[in-house]
Order: sequence, then structure tokens, then C-alpha cells
Amino acid sequence: MDEVLFPLRLSLQVSLVATLLLTALTLPLALVFARRRFPGRGLLEVVFSLPLVLPPTVLGYYLVVVFGQRGILGGWLQQALGWTPMFNWWGAVLASMVVAFPLLFHSALAALSTVDRNLEQAAYTLGASPWRTFWRVTLPLAQRGIMAGVVLAFARALGEFGATLMIAGNIPGRTNTMPLAIYGAFMGGDLTQAHWLVLIQTLIALLVLLVARRGQGRSWR
Repeated sequence: MDEVLFPLRLSLQVSLVATLLLTALTLPLALVFARRRFPGRGLLEVVFSLPLVLPPTVLGYYLVVVFGQRGILGGWLQQALGWTPMFNWWGAVLASMVVAFPLLFHSALAALSTVDRNLEQAAYTLGASPWRTFWRVTLPLAQRGIMAGVVLAFARALGEFGATLMIAGNIPGRTNTMPLAIYGAFMGGDLTQAHWLVLIQTLIALLVLLVARRGQGRSWR
């Protein structure tokens, strides 16, 4: 039973942490893109979309180059903090954040871009600070699109495989998320376990997509 429960628990943990961190980092970035015009903006949007089209193994390779023990940041983290995201569940979090980023960024950008600027200006006129205006005016008006992006990012993080395998490995009882556990069970010939894992993964994905649909205001019919 633990062969099923541990990957399920780990996948939910990784997806939740990745989504929370990604939301905190992506919303301010999307707000800047929605409110400002600057040189190179279009190019950056294209770059931000790369995880949608690049193979997960390529993304995983980049993560290893950056966070590996001899990587751009990995060596410093190892020496300064004695910590590395390689081959632990934080590596899976990083991989999930990278692959899910475009879904949340573009959803948030679209939602924030549709907010009526006149309403924000009215809040400023009444004495509201930019921070208060964002929380009381901008965010409530854009929340439907943002929440849909958050849910889709969570779903993408839950299904991440290739980049996670590259940076976190497939270590039973340590880094084997649901997709990795399915791969391991199938390659090991344990089709019964693979069937159960696939069924659970599919049901969770279906539930998440139904929640996302509901969040967009679309009916079940």
C-alpha cells in the first residue's frame, strides 16, 4: 500500500508547494507585463513560453546546469548552505515550477489585462495605495482567470515527469512522484500497481480540470 500512498502524498506535496511558490513569484511579474510597455517585452513573453514547447528533458538539463553541484547556482548553494535540490523532493518542486510557469503566467496576464484601469484610477483618487488597490480592486476583478491558471499550474505540476527525473531522480521512498512511480512499476513489470497508480492519477487530473472549468464560470453541461 505504501508503494501507492507515498507517491500520491509526495506528488500532492510537491504540486502544492510548487503552485504556492509559483503564484507568489508569477503574479507580480504578470502585473508588470499587464501594466507596462518596455523594450524586449514581446521577446520575454516568447522566452517565458518555452517550457510549453521544449521537451521536459531539455528543461531538466537546464535545471541540472543551474542547480547541479557544479552548476551556476548549485555549487554556491552546496558550499554556502550545504544544500542541493539535486535528488531530493525540492528538485521536483523546481521542475514542477518551471514546466507550470507558462500556464499560470499567461492566464494571470490575460486576466489582469482585462481589468478596467478606470476602476483602479478611481481607487487611487479615493486615497487607496497601489498595494491596497491591487488587493481590493485589481485582484478581485481578475481572480477568476488567475484561479483558473493556478489550478492548471497545479495539474501540470502533478503530472510532471521528464524534468523531475533529470534533477530529482526516481528514488523509491524519496523522490518517486506519481508519474515516476508509474514508470517504475511499468518497467518493473508490476502492472497491477501501475494500473492503480494510473487510475488515481487520472481521477485527480479529471477532478482538477473540472475545478478549473468551474472556476472559469463554465457550466458542467
